[in-house]
Amino acid sequence: MKVLFTDPISDEGKQILTSSEIEVIDLSDQWPSEKIDLSDIQGWIVRSNTKISEKLIKECTNLNVIGRAGVGVDNIDLDSATKNGVLVMNTPDANTISAAEHTVALLLALSRNIHEGYHSMVHGRWEREKFIGSELNNKTLGVVGLGKIGTEVIKRLNPFKMKILGFDPFIKEKNYDLDYVKFTTLDVLCSNSDFITIHVPKTDSTHGLFNLERFKRMKSTTKIINCSRGGIINEEDLLTALNKNIIGGAALDVFEKEPAINSNILKAKNILFTPHLGASTLEAKEGVSKAICTQVRNYLLNGKIGNALNIPVSDIDQINNLEPYLNLAEKMGSLHQQIALGPADTVSITTSGTLKETNLVALAFLKGFLEEIHGSTVNYINATSVAEDTGIQIEETYNHAKINYSNLISSDVEINENSLSIRGSLFGDSHPRIVYLDGFHMDLIPEGKALLIYNKDIPGVIGKVGTFLGNVNVNIAGYQLGRKDNSDIAIGIVRLDSEPSPDIIEQISDLDEVISATIISFD
Repeated sequence: MKVLFTDPISDEGKQILTSSEIEVIDLSDQWPSEKIDLSDIQGWIVRSNTKISEKLIKECTNLNVIGRAGVGVDNIDLDSATKNGVLVMNTPDANTISAAEHTVALLLALSRNIHEGYHSMVHGRWEREKFIGSELNNKTLGVVGLGKIGTEVIKRLNPFKMKILGFDPFIKEKNYDLDYVKFTTLDVLCSNSDFITIHVPKTDSTHGLFNLERFKRMKSTTKIINCSRGGIINEEDLLTALNKNIIGGAALDVFEKEPAINSNILKAKNILFTPHLGASTLEAKEGVSKAICTQVRNYLLNGKIGNALNIPVSDIDQINNLEPYLNLAEKMGSLHQQIALGPADTVSITTSGTLKETNLVALAFLKGFLEEIHGSTVNYINATSVAEDTGIQIEETYNHAKINYSNLISSDVEINENSLSIRGSLFGDSHPRIVYLDGFHMDLIPEGKALLIYNKDIPGVIGKVGTFLGNVNVNIAGYQLGRKDNSDIAIGIVRLDSEPSPDIIEQISDLDEVISATIISFD
């Protein structure tokens, strides 16, 4: 059994393989190379430099696994690997401690103006009074995202006797290990924190999460730190907030576009930068080498899967045949999460009619449901374990009873003893529909962006909403109305050509006939 290296991996990592009688072929300083027959390898380990294309994967006729020492896999053709039955895995946790410690380092430097003092001295000045800092003792720390890195940051800053506020809409306070963290809303956290640190994945819902409106809710002395993903902070808004003294300071290790050598944010005052160094420690680099070599060894020798990013299949025709159903299930999962009112307790998936592959449909639903929380790291292989780690109970059932559709996917999500139900069906071979939402029957094409409106079931609502959207230049692509017997509430789903601003959505919500309005996305 042979494993190819085309990027540098530590000797300790290689030894993990060789000690298990796996031959290591190290071409890290010679790649690309014609010295090897790619059809002769079973494993391939890379960092970020090697690009593994569809052409190369097809040459690897006996390849079983690709290991990425690190997190990002933009350099690997995941679709081609999947179609050719090759498992792709990475090491998302090996950088946790390094990222947490870097966050603490930036926070400490920011609190005592260390970077400003350094620049002052190297320019020949001695300005003690200019750089008066603040103690952490008795200050309030706001942590946005209470996953592994956020939790490690808290553990390191709690001994400074800080008051700690936490925000994570997908973690229940009763399930969280650190009882000294006070859970609260994002608005309350922003209003009361002296320091705010961000530890969430970049998703549609977190992109631009920290904008000028949110900065204006903070104290003028608040300092914000981002070592998670670029784009979660709107950099132009941060520039404005800093230069107009709306907040007190910032430290960034990640940026919307990297390298950020020409970014406008470099013109901000009271800011500290590092060039994406969160995982740049000897220990982290050693850790990812050992972790990925262990994972590859375990998969090749024992079939044990860890941190997989795809689902390799031997019969790709089965997946191709189910693809329209799986896409529908993913969109149903995403819709559930977008309109959920808290972390889920139970997810129940039932398939009916000709659709009997309940397990695969459930995995697709969980993938869409959890991607809204965890980003693109969720996949068919790890969806179940991610859900269970989040405290979600999963139920899968095939319904043998006759139904009014040739096929039907039924999803029920229980949140704090309240249940939300969505039903979906595939019409013909490739026409997905949402046919039931929260007690309302409908015929909704799940694509693009839409406005979900709960309104009083009285005449004139459609006309009033349509007129309002027209007046603000938002074009309607379709208006789906749902009603139910013995109810004075109706539901409207307005498909749009463009996404309205938060102000427009708020104004629609304020209409007398409207109970609530929420933007949803099927993209």
